[in-house]
Amino acid sequence: MKKHLLLFTMLLIGNYGTGQESEENGDPNDANAVAKELANPNAVLGFFALPIDYISYTGSLPYASSQNAFKINFQPSLPYPLGPRTNLFLRPLVPIFIKQPVFDGSSFRDVGVELGDIGYDLAVGHTWPSKWLTLLGIVGSAPSATLASLGARQWTIGPELVVGKTTKWGFVGVLVSNSWGLRDSKEVNITGGQYFYTINLKNAWQIQAQPTYSYNHNGTSGNQFTFPIGTGLAKTIIAGKMPLKFGLQYWYYIESHDSFGPKHQIRFSIIPVIPLPW
Repeated sequence: MKKHLLLFTMLLIGNYGTGQESEENGDPNDANAVAKELANPNAVLGFFALPIDYISYTGSLPYASSQNAFKINFQPSLPYPLGPRTNLFLRPLVPIFIKQPVFDGSSFRDVGVELGDIGYDLAVGHTWPSKWLTLLGIVGSAPSATLASLGARQWTIGPELVVGKTTKWGFVGVLVSNSWGLRDSKEVNITGGQYFYTINLKNAWQIQAQPTYSYNHNGTSGNQFTFPIGTGLAKTIIAGKMPLKFGLQYWYYIESHDSFGPKHQIRFSIIPVIPLPW
């Protein structure tokens, strides 16, 4: 696991040290403009997203309600312009479990620090004159988890669709995807995604959230659907010449797995905006 973390750190430093200033849809020295662009999934802004999650659980398994987890994700986004209001996006997602409860058949045990399955997201987005936008692409994951219980143990792939709209007060949209296991779709068949909204306030403050939901088609009755409602605050600042966005969200799961599933989730995020290498 130390080798994985060392490689991750080297990639992070190497990517940040390359690239030139890109033509962005807004003034990179204006925190309000950057905040509004970051709320738009089709914006030509490069960034490194670092969401940090605390999750508490509930369920019918013994001591399920006393379990909690701590996880860090790393997701860079480096959009490539294809034409007017049309962009190509490649967004890998690297999950690192700092603490995660795992049920071994009789009791829970905590595992960490471990690497999860690395996700990938390749999409083309277009913003229409009506200010609606659509993104079409493919999503999936690679079997990179350092513990079998933390991953799908096979490659997954499937389609994704994003629909959203820029409004006078902010942005609203929804993402829907489905992933199947390439080795055995009877093991992995999950519909998932997120809904997201942003309400722009003064001084680069925003009310926003991006709660994620999922439906496991192979799960047993009562252990298929998870759906949270959430809200939060975000603030964008200019630190030197680098725009930085900080966010804090709370999600409450109105639907979760009966045996063992999330109940409360707190997400703190740090998003530095970086120069694109093209």
